[in-house]
Amino acid sequence: MDKKQVADILSEIGTLLEVKGENPFKCRAYHAGARIVTSLTQDLSVLVTSGEIRNIKGIGDALSEKITELVTTGKLEYYEKLKSSVPPGVLQMLSIGGIGPAKVRVLSTTLKIATLDELEKACKEGKIRSVEGFGKKTEENILAGLSALKTYSARHLISSAEPVAKTMAAFVAKLKGVSRVEIAGSLRRRAETIGDIDILAVAKESEAAAVMQSFTSHPDVERITAHGATKSSVILLSGISCDLRIVNELEFPFALNYFTGSKEHNVRLRSLAREAGYSLNEYGFSKIESQEKRGASKQAFRCKDEEDIYRMLGLAYVPPELREDCGEFEKAQEKKLPQLVTEQDIKGTFHCHTTHSDGAHSLSEMANAARTLGWQYLGIADHSISASYANGMTEQRLKKQQKEIDLLNQNWSNFRILKGVEVDILADGSLDFSDDVLAGCDYVVASVHSSFKMTEQQMTERIVQAISNRNVTMLGHLSGRLLLQRESYPLNQEQVVDAAAKCGTIIEINAHPTRLELNWRMCRYAKEKGVRVAINPDAHTMNGLKDVRFGVGIARKGWLTRQDVLNSMTLKEVQQFLVRRKKERE
Repeated sequence: MDKKQVADILSEIGTLLEVKGENPFKCRAYHAGARIVTSLTQDLSVLVTSGEIRNIKGIGDALSEKITELVTTGKLEYYEKLKSSVPPGVLQMLSIGGIGPAKVRVLSTTLKIATLDELEKACKEGKIRSVEGFGKKTEENILAGLSALKTYSARHLISSAEPVAKTMAAFVAKLKGVSRVEIAGSLRRRAETIGDIDILAVAKESEAAAVMQSFTSHPDVERITAHGATKSSVILLSGISCDLRIVNELEFPFALNYFTGSKEHNVRLRSLAREAGYSLNEYGFSKIESQEKRGASKQAFRCKDEEDIYRMLGLAYVPPELREDCGEFEKAQEKKLPQLVTEQDIKGTFHCHTTHSDGAHSLSEMANAARTLGWQYLGIADHSISASYANGMTEQRLKKQQKEIDLLNQNWSNFRILKGVEVDILADGSLDFSDDVLAGCDYVVASVHSSFKMTEQQMTERIVQAISNRNVTMLGHLSGRLLLQRESYPLNQEQVVDAAAKCGTIIEINAHPTRLELNWRMCRYAKEKGVRVAINPDAHTMNGLKDVRFGVGIARKGWLTRQDVLNSMTLKEVQQFLVRRKKERE
């Protein structure tokens, strides 16, 4: 097992123990162990083989033995027995927002609820409110959570789908007779969440059956739902559905275009082809007239790649991220599609956390990880005092951190840690640090972390007031949503963007895979209004810095160029920008 798999199991053990009412210290030890494993920079298998895992701070003998068993055998007997002792439905309850292990334990022991259906029935019959510590509001929240769970169950975070898709695609690419493999579908379009994984391959007809047999026999396959000569579908152990389609070399560009989608884009593209006298499907182009004469649909035109498909219709190539039928055809006809921002354009980032608040790594560790990525700067924005749950800093601790940053910056000539802070936007729109303290930062990220249950007008006015503060540089995670977990709080996002345009405040694309906002639709609105964005990973670990790539996907989907993105600036440019902006806001 790899590091992530081990960490996930340790965390689940901690949760299972909480559900069973075990000693809180024992539960926390497993959750802490999961965080430690996640933050390891060394190869976990090397640490296990050498025995050095026992010397890692926070990993005791019991944990090291279980980690060793997981890494070396891929299983853990203790975990399997523990999991089997808790009904699956009880664990599923933990997926409902607002219900933690303690409440799940009460529901399962007091009302003997063991399934989601039983939970829903108990809510509708008013039984939940009779339990001590619960109430009518809790029932309503549980029903809302169950409804959301049904909606979200078929979707997956891009961070969950991407590594699984890459693993399966790499496996298929190595099979005999396979000459080409691509991941298609919503994952290629960089959608915020993924329904299933689409893999497209070119293989010799004589090898296709063997390829399909190998695909459906992969160790990560839990269940086969279809097994054919050119298409097979499986459910992976991760719970994600994965389809493999095999085509020939001539069909590949057309199939890749078709199975990348979106449906709306495909319909429009086929309509444009028909207007030009062609029939277009996943297998190729053909002249409509010749089809009618011959009664056939044989491919009449060859295209070596997707660019040729668009060129045949007088269009500029449309990048996968833009294929949503949201104006891309009009711009493609005019040859005026934007030059989209790329990962290579990113020179640094701003919204990151360290051990000074709730991060897993120190300032120097985060800085060195950023330098490894080739960045020129790293902005640190640890939490302010109101975020007590996240070890929020006092003003004195912030000043101490800034001195530490000054010392570290003396070590580099071409890299800088930028001094920031993530301040809480309080319910009345004020900030929880004084203006004098905020003025001493290079930049300030302002975010909402509490008091979500406001009206749309109240929340909008709250955020507009905060971003109008002369010391606020950028707005963090605009709507407060957590993908597949929590909906946005009521907010008029257009009004917030309009206010940001007026006062020159940047709005971040929070690149953490559970957030991914500004969403790509609002990115386009922000661009129209002249609001610059910053792609921030909201990283709490060194590895979390790499989440910037998910934010780049959203920026590209939102039609953003490097000129629209603050952190495409060089170190010198961004330093000058921040100084100039401060003067303009004085």
